Amino acid sequence: MTALLRYQTDLFLRSQRWLAPLLLYAVFLGVGVRAGEPVLGALGYAAAALLPVTAWVVRICLNQEPAAARHVVAATAGRQRAHLAASLAAVGCMVLLGTVAVLGVTAVSDLRGVDPFAAGTAGLLAAGVCVLTGAALGALCTRPVLHAPGWSLAALVLGSLLALVTSGSPAKHAVTGLVTGSLTATVHVPWLAFLGALVIAGAAVALACKATAWRE
Repeated sequence: MTALLRYQTDLFLRSQRWLAPLLLYAVFLGVGVRAGEPVLGALGYAAAALLPVTAWVVRICLNQEPAAARHVVAATAGRQRAHLAASLAAVGCMVLLGTVAVLGVTAVSDLRGVDPFAAGTAGLLAAGVCVLTGAALGALCTRPVLHAPGWSLAALVLGSLLALVTSGSPAKHAVTGLVTGSLTATVHVPWLAFLGALVIAGAAVALACKATAWRE
């Protein structure tokens, strides 16, 4: 699995397909985050923006190999392991990006009345929730579940929106907790939302990996 992860990550980075999602996330932060604003609200915005970007990156990683190369890797390591490695490579890259974003946002935001360690912990967990939710969405909005590029993209955009506004969504819970907490300088650490997102992402990726056995 280590070799597969290294292969998928290297393929993603060398392809430069990461550039568009990274620029989109930078635009989100540039528009929505200002230096000196309350840290919790800024962290909530930074975390929310990770969800659609993660879904996009997962979709890229699952489709980045040419069909011939994908079949060779599947024959060597197994379809499910290859699919899982691509998903984990995308999540790993987004966890790194989310961590850097949380640290940067915390450093430039207003910390008055808020413990920086507690704020950073809440921000990292909220970012993790959004990354995991985005990973689940990306896994279900591309092959082998959805093969048509048009429907895949439409489902990804709509699903990202619903995940951020639907009651019961771990991402909505985590982001709302940060944003509302900024009004009273109260830190809500989204442990429950993180566990929920972890279960959802695990189930979605497992389903997608299983589907490779009978849809590809």
